[in-house]
Amino acid sequence: MIAFVRGTAVDMTENSVIVEAGGIGYEIYMTGTDLSQIHMGEEVKIHTYFNVREDAMQLYGFRSKDDLQMFRLLLGVNGVGPKAAVGVLAGITADELRFAILSDDVKTLSKAPGIGKKTAQKLILELKDKMKLEDAFELKLAHEQEKAVAGLGEISDGRQEAVEALVALGYSSTDALRAVRKVTDVAPDDVEGLLKAALKNF
Repeated sequence: MIAFVRGTAVDMTENSVIVEAGGIGYEIYMTGTDLSQIHMGEEVKIHTYFNVREDAMQLYGFRSKDDLQMFRLLLGVNGVGPKAAVGVLAGITADELRFAILSDDVKTLSKAPGIGKKTAQKLILELKDKMKLEDAFELKLAHEQEKAVAGLGEISDGRQEAVEALVALGYSSTDALRAVRKVTDVAPDDVEGLLKAALKNF
């Protein structure tokens, strides 16, 4: 019913954010990780799931669409409610969750609050058929590249050029960014120096 909410973050509780959109304040329950990325007064877009029960109507939200899709998958498992599903995604990322399910990793899934060994086994049993290993790898790669691109905006021009040069040499943008970030003893505008030092980090 409510696919996403775009508006201004005006207030926050321990486990939710209030977003004002069109004169209405929506309380959206989120993971601690997502909440920590929201700053008061900024405009946010949150992908939401509208949960309706006999005694309550609640909005659960995620910064990424992928997290929301994993949340929906978790809700499809018998005995897993919204709170438990949010708990799982608060403890591990959507990528880690996919790999844990595909590799029968009960231990990782059991770390999530409210998820015991039995529920973890049930998650694996019911969700394994709905996922493919190739898709999990592709999504993980896409997320790493997104993070690397976001990180590029935070570094100076010389360092950015060095990263781009490394990518041109065949390194992934994530690895290139990591290698250049490790270089601390070269001037940020000395592209050649940065490149040489970064290559030593591989």
